[in-house]
Amino acid sequence: MSARARLRLFSRRYIPLEQSRNAILNSFIWCSSCGRDSEASSKIEDFYELELNIKGLNNLEQSLDEYLSTEALDGENQYFCQSCQKRVDATRCIKLRSLPPVVNFQLKRYVFLPKTTTKKKISSTFSFPGQLDMGKRLSNPSSSYTYDLAAILIHKGSAANSGHYVAHIKDESNGQWWEFDDEHVSKLGLHPFGEKTGKSSNKADQKLHGSSTEGSVMNDDNSTCREAASASTMEDIFSSTDAYMLMYKRITLDENGTKNDNIVETSNNLPPNHFGDEIYELNGSYVKACEEYQSKKDNHLAYLTERRQEVKSILIEAPVNPEEDSYFWISIDWLRQWSDNVNPPSSIDNSPIQCEHGKVPASKVTSMKRLSAGAWHKLFSKYGGGPTLSSCDFCMECLKDVAKNSVSADVYRDRKASLKNIAETALAGSSPNGPSYFVSKPWLTQWLRRKNVDIPSDADNGPTTALRCTHGNLLPEHASGAKRVFVPEDLWLFLFETSGLKSDDIVTFPSDTQPCEICSQQLSVVASVEDNLRAMKLKQRQSHEKLISGKSFALHPGQKYYLIPSSWLSEWRTYITATGKNVSSLPEPQCLEAIINSLICEKHSRLLQRPLDLACKRGTITQKASNTDGLTMISEPDWISFSEEWNATHRKGIHAEIVFRKSTQDNLQSSEAMPILIGDLDQSLNDVSNDLGTREPYIRTDPEVCEECIGEKESCALVEKLNYQNEDIHIYLVRGKEAPKSIREATAAVPVPDRRTSKRSRRTTSGNSISLKVSGSTSVYQLKLMIWESFGIVKENQKLHKGSVEIEDDLASLADKCIFPGDVLWVKDTEIHENRDIADEISEQKVDISLLGGLLED
Repeated sequence: MSARARLRLFSRRYIPLEQSRNAILNSFIWCSSCGRDSEASSKIEDFYELELNIKGLNNLEQSLDEYLSTEALDGENQYFCQSCQKRVDATRCIKLRSLPPVVNFQLKRYVFLPKTTTKKKISSTFSFPGQLDMGKRLSNPSSSYTYDLAAILIHKGSAANSGHYVAHIKDESNGQWWEFDDEHVSKLGLHPFGEKTGKSSNKADQKLHGSSTEGSVMNDDNSTCREAASASTMEDIFSSTDAYMLMYKRITLDENGTKNDNIVETSNNLPPNHFGDEIYELNGSYVKACEEYQSKKDNHLAYLTERRQEVKSILIEAPVNPEEDSYFWISIDWLRQWSDNVNPPSSIDNSPIQCEHGKVPASKVTSMKRLSAGAWHKLFSKYGGGPTLSSCDFCMECLKDVAKNSVSADVYRDRKASLKNIAETALAGSSPNGPSYFVSKPWLTQWLRRKNVDIPSDADNGPTTALRCTHGNLLPEHASGAKRVFVPEDLWLFLFETSGLKSDDIVTFPSDTQPCEICSQQLSVVASVEDNLRAMKLKQRQSHEKLISGKSFALHPGQKYYLIPSSWLSEWRTYITATGKNVSSLPEPQCLEAIINSLICEKHSRLLQRPLDLACKRGTITQKASNTDGLTMISEPDWISFSEEWNATHRKGIHAEIVFRKSTQDNLQSSEAMPILIGDLDQSLNDVSNDLGTREPYIRTDPEVCEECIGEKESCALVEKLNYQNEDIHIYLVRGKEAPKSIREATAAVPVPDRRTSKRSRRTTSGNSISLKVSGSTSVYQLKLMIWESFGIVKENQKLHKGSVEIEDDLASLADKCIFPGDVLWVKDTEIHENRDIADEISEQKVDISLLGGLLED
């Protein structure tokens, strides 16, 4: 239980809820002009504690004087009098009407620092009396309101946001003070900060503890302690640099005029009998649980001791005496598990160190350990298992295999070295004399590159595997991966014997073997198709030289053009220019007529895409290039060729021509467009440069562009783009009057709906940039709270911008303000309003913290 919670319980012991209503005050305002009190002066308020300022004050009396002092309302702080109906000078003060049995004083130990937006603890010494006269503080003074110090709440630590709370509470029955520090309770004696052991010359120490009655001793008679405490309290002045709350209890006198400590009478101070029975049962079960735990602990410790002794005795006896011939083998893995684990394996397992013959192979020597006969018999008698492998169980068969392989490797290296020159000659293209055989050229090259110590493994492919077709015959040489060379018979026999494959898995192809007829026919068909494809692509490259280059070409008014999608043109260009192995691997472009039909809307029979914009430079009109968006203009001969080459209907082509308008405003009225007539074509071509200076060219299409459908499509895409969740945006803090041009222009342009943005968070630089996780539904207010938490700028001082446009309306969402994932915003601190703690803002507005990205998480 915390110190504050203990004080609450202590307070409730003396102040039932209904008695707290006796604590009454009111705020009194008096008009100096008419002499009347304000209406609010007649309103009374209940209070549970008084919050007192201690900054610049030394003791409790000074704090109370300031709290109850009269304040002048004048100058800019004048009071508006309802009677005078104007602002007038006035005075304001707080008056205590009545006091409760227990008074709590909350000392304002913490102050807010606007520059750092943090709180600082006031660690100055503050004095308070052991006995306090509050009767003189009432609006109607009385002598019966004297209070004794009953409890102190202390904050240990120098920082406001960290530290530890303890409570010092006085036992009213004997005057003894106790310290409550979490679960630790310690006795302090008759003074709230501990007993004095003797006289001290240290004035600070005297000031801390105050005066005391020497020789007061605690005994069975509580009256002595109570008298000593009472005499001491009359004189004591205590001081502390950490006191956070003071609690004073009112002194009441009985009929005889003596002090009565029990303000609230209770009929029975002892708990009911069934509480005692229940506590007795709980204590019994607790003692029983402790005994069971101790028994288990003792048994476990005894078992651990026994295991340690067992392992130690075995390992001491394990080394084999060189004079003895008898020993046994054991798996190192099992031995390690047995020695390291509290619960050892149930039985010995030597199977990992056995060979296929059931013996001990020399290859497993690093996985096993020798044990003396005594150590082995102890382990085997207790754990069993096996099998038992003695010194006589070494495997002769495995040893012979190792020797045979070693000899075989030597022979293999010698024979390979002698045949190496023959293989290199075969790879060079020399035809051998006598019988010869086909071998895969890549396989033979890889075989020569192996180190001399390598021995072919069973997993290697055979020397003719790559030459065999699916029909089991010899592949034609021009097939993929079927390159071959001739090797003489002695080299072939060596490769056949050392391949590591079964004889049935290796197919022998003598030099006179004919290729597979079926595969030859299939490859001939494929080759013919590829030749035709190359010829077709070459023809189209020659027919469309300008389109193949991908560069913009000059457009002339009065000439007839056609429009095709830029994406289809880019796909066609990639397909036509593919060479080598990619000739037949790339897919053909989509059906051109289907693509053209998909550009016409069903509702209005108009175009669903816009042509790419025109560019005018030095009197030449060109069209901007794109590989993905918009429609690209091509010449009429190119369209005629495309119609024939890609099976499109010529009359279904989308017509386009270059026309002029007087100004950009004429774009809204097609009737003002001025096409170039055939009769005036020559003159128009000569005056193009002059026309471009006064009139703006644009593309007129047939059918026309359907702005309605395009606008609807773009709106849907925009809405979908703005419906995002948990995406990054980037905020820059700008120092100075205006953001740099690079930041203002970062998001000044309206983003396209399909814009791709990086998902990686940008790194902050010098603490002036942050990345925040937001959603389209996040409000501007919530975004400002996030910025507040990150940069320490209160929301009223934030001037938030996207590009050069300020983002206003706190209730609007980010989607309403067209803020997309990856956008760069910038914020400026106006420094007009005073800084404050964000926790106060969240508490007042009742903000859903879960929507703020965990702003207040530790």
